[in-house]
Amino acid sequence: MSDTPKKHKWLLLSHAFNMDGRAASLTVTDKIPWLIERGIDPIILSAKTGRKDEHLEHHQILPFAPTGLRFDMRHIIKQKYDRKSLKYQLARGFWNIGLFPFYAVERMLIHLECHWSWFLPAYRKGLKLCRKKKIEVIYSSAGANSAHYAAYLIARKTGIPWIAEIHDPMIHDEWGSTKQSYWWAKKLEGIICCHASAAWWFTDNVLAQTQARHPELGERGFCILPGVGKPDFSDVTYQKGGTFILSHFGSLADTRNLADPMVALNRVLEKRPDLKGKIELHVYGAGLDSISQKVYEETGLQDSVVVHGRLEEDSVTGKSGRQQVLEAMRTSDVLLLVHGNTPFCEQYIPSKFYEYLWTKRPILAMPHRNPQLCGLLEGAGNVPVQSGDIDGLEAELLRLIEKWESTGLPDHEQVRPYSVEGTVDRILAKLEELGIWPRKNA
Repeated sequence: MSDTPKKHKWLLLSHAFNMDGRAASLTVTDKIPWLIERGIDPIILSAKTGRKDEHLEHHQILPFAPTGLRFDMRHIIKQKYDRKSLKYQLARGFWNIGLFPFYAVERMLIHLECHWSWFLPAYRKGLKLCRKKKIEVIYSSAGANSAHYAAYLIARKTGIPWIAEIHDPMIHDEWGSTKQSYWWAKKLEGIICCHASAAWWFTDNVLAQTQARHPELGERGFCILPGVGKPDFSDVTYQKGGTFILSHFGSLADTRNLADPMVALNRVLEKRPDLKGKIELHVYGAGLDSISQKVYEETGLQDSVVVHGRLEEDSVTGKSGRQQVLEAMRTSDVLLLVHGNTPFCEQYIPSKFYEYLWTKRPILAMPHRNPQLCGLLEGAGNVPVQSGDIDGLEAELLRLIEKWESTGLPDHEQVRPYSVEGTVDRILAKLEELGIWPRKNA
């Protein structure tokens, strides 16, 4: 008789699985090694937008609606061709032109997120896998809400326990989309709260609001901080240089911009002209949004702001854009965390925060009415400044600069990062507490 422990098969539905640079991908993809170590054999069902995993059973499927096809094909083409090449331009143009009539008709009739139609092929494929592979748990992670709906349909058909991981609030006060998409998100939230064997959210606030809307959720709903896997900094360590480097990583938008940090930086330079040429704000991952661009031009910070945009592979060193970003993160004097300024921010914690913790570098953060995020920042030795408080931001930036000048800014060695391994253990412990896992009859 074999001593090899039995592998328990889970079906994992995640639209963005293995999709580089996406928080929705990292949240679930980083869990895979730890699930495997704990005896779980995940069978993955995802879109074709990410890289196919060569070591797991990984099925990639396309949606059927034009909006979803347009999104997916844009990323598939980007994987095959350089974005500056003629082949890329021709391929993308061909698909856009070919899909346009159908895309226009869909947009006139259906006003949902572009991934909505992925649920149907995911349901069909997932149902076949459940019957063939003796799946014990269905796990949906989103990202795209269509993964949850497909998982619900499969669970209803098969009777297999369904667990759901909700990344962002499904409905909230600041709903900028259509009545149709709001209605669907509200309905799907109700489905999860009524029918999922367990469901978890990433902040206390969103969980509390969801439970208030759906008291039937009860103990099946809980909050778990997602964390991230330990980044590979390639043994790069921080060393104080002759320039104070304040770095921001990630996307920007009119509601999440660098206007206040730029104004604060400009005030510091006006008060301390001796610091000109010694302080730089580096921006990675995106160009400046319209509001940041306007402040950038008005304040005359051209010599103090360096916009790197999205980094590509370095042909000289062979380092990927991701590796360059990690090394820049690890070697910055201070990391800038911009939360935003809308009601939505009260219910989410930027995934970049968990990555920042691994660097052990000081964080200059501007949370927006989010006590949980403030508490996490303070627990890591940082001083949060509420969004919109430019005076407070200026004072904290000046304090960090003066400390850098006098004693330097050493790593926060006592910081406890939130690891994915710990997240997986907390999830499995909660599932065991609820009697969902391990299944007694498996």
